Amino acid sequence: MSPVIMPGTCRSQGRLWSRRAVLRVGGMGLLGLSYADMHAWASTPSARQKATARGVIFLHQWGGPGHHETFDPKPDAPDKVRGWFGVTATRIPGIRFGERLPKLAALADRLTVIRCMQHRMKNHNSAGYYSLTGVPPPSDDIRLRDSLDLCPAYGSLVSYLRPAPTGTATFVALPHVIADGSVTPGQHASFLGKAHNPLLITRDPNQPDFQLPELSLPANLTVERLEHRRSLQQLIDEQSRLIEYSLLARGIEENYQKAAALLLSPSFRKAFDLSQEPRSLRERYGRTTYGQACLLARRCIEAGARFVNVYFSRSIGGIGGGWDYHGNNGESTIKRLDELLPITDQTLSALIEDLENRGLLDEVLIVWVGEFGRTPRINNNGGRDHWPQCYSAVLAGGGIRRGYVHGASDKLGAYPTMGVVRPEDLAATIFTALGIDPETEIRDRLNRPLPVARGQPVRQLFA
Repeated sequence: MSPVIMPGTCRSQGRLWSRRAVLRVGGMGLLGLSYADMHAWASTPSARQKATARGVIFLHQWGGPGHHETFDPKPDAPDKVRGWFGVTATRIPGIRFGERLPKLAALADRLTVIRCMQHRMKNHNSAGYYSLTGVPPPSDDIRLRDSLDLCPAYGSLVSYLRPAPTGTATFVALPHVIADGSVTPGQHASFLGKAHNPLLITRDPNQPDFQLPELSLPANLTVERLEHRRSLQQLIDEQSRLIEYSLLARGIEENYQKAAALLLSPSFRKAFDLSQEPRSLRERYGRTTYGQACLLARRCIEAGARFVNVYFSRSIGGIGGGWDYHGNNGESTIKRLDELLPITDQTLSALIEDLENRGLLDEVLIVWVGEFGRTPRINNNGGRDHWPQCYSAVLAGGGIRRGYVHGASDKLGAYPTMGVVRPEDLAATIFTALGIDPETEIRDRLNRPLPVARGQPVRQLFA
């Protein structure tokens, strides 16, 4: 029987401890356990999965990238299908990528490409929620609104079930809050509670003055002074007032211990100092908001975070926006893709190579995916519309097979012909890689048991 984990409780020697009770006694020294230790103990499944990854960098491609232009081109299809660009050979025999992804083609022997993703949601917010949680939304409606009745983000579940050590944010999200008219659901902890919200960073890491004041110590206060409880309490009071009005660290405001631990953790604070990176590496990632966000994601994972969401863009389209290229005419679509594809090729390849050079690729899972793909046929406006029936995802590292293509699409790229992987299956695969049993149950606001993932892990993806 799957273990059932109740939000808001900690379990020790058969007793239930409320989060409020733990905080009242400081959460340190109680029964010789820290709060994080107690929570980890309480949420340990009876049959722990063997983890292949210690962290995940989830690169969400808001807007929906087309597989014809990226990882599943159809060069032999009719003109209105194959699109505007050619193909490039990869290091996987017989496999080709779109011609605007030459760096990734050269790294294909490090990748797993899933060419058979599928679901039925055609609106951005409903499909986005599905992509970010692995749970089908209650309706496929452009008016789907964020709600505590909806399910939590992947990273919030990881924060709840596998919290990082004290002094580290388990779940980090940057550099946007994504929306399509209204805020897209699935970006926070929902009914798990605000303590499991991400450390949300909405400042542009590509700006020269990028910093996080919420994680900075006042100039007149040293770490040594913080050892005194009175100074610590005063600082936390000051910081909590700051955090209360700031979206940059949403989710920390309700937990003084987490705020204090982050302030006292030099290694995690330093993760946000991008000036420590060589200029050449920053240029390799690309001096764009997305490029520097991916570099920052690597630094957060290196500092101990377990799950980092990086959103490609805040909006679904337009200048500086996401992958929503319906097109007004052929020229505008090509111009849009001339911006999107080089950024993708440069930044994703840089992240993979950087992790590999640091000896981290085997223990960090990269997931690149959007909420859906684009129509196989180019529309009358010279673009592609929404198409969830078949699209691609790319995985690398974290125990995932290298140089592997999973599934296949038909000659038009319209439907899978081999295998179908749904968002809930991808969710189960991610949790399995992290050592979390996908059948572990949590409780929603109505006390109903829910599995952390509603699909099955795709075992063929693991090395």
